[in-house]
Amino acid sequence: MTSDEGATEMISKAEARELINDLFEEEALVIGGLVAVHRVDDDLVWRLVKNLDVIRGKALRRIEARNDHDAGVKAAARPNLKPHPAIEDFLLNLRRT
Repeated sequence: MTSDEGATEMISKAEARELINDLFEEEALVIGGLVAVHRVDDDLVWRLVKNLDVIRGKALRRIEARNDHDAGVKAAARPNLKPHPAIEDFLLNLRRT
């Protein structure tokens, strides 16, 4: 068995941040394309993008807090809202792969 076999490849925090930012940039471009083609309420777009930014911020904070015992950030209380069926379907597909 060589030293490369069974090894877990780790990426740096900077690389993880870059991947997160690239992912959210692609998501914003997808949303922008859909908004350009379909009629979408302006308030909905603003709220969607704001929520994506909150999720992005949480992901980046988790990366920074990784292995940091002093990071006592508690999750904010969330309302119990049923997600849209399209979102549920997307999440189910993600979990199946």
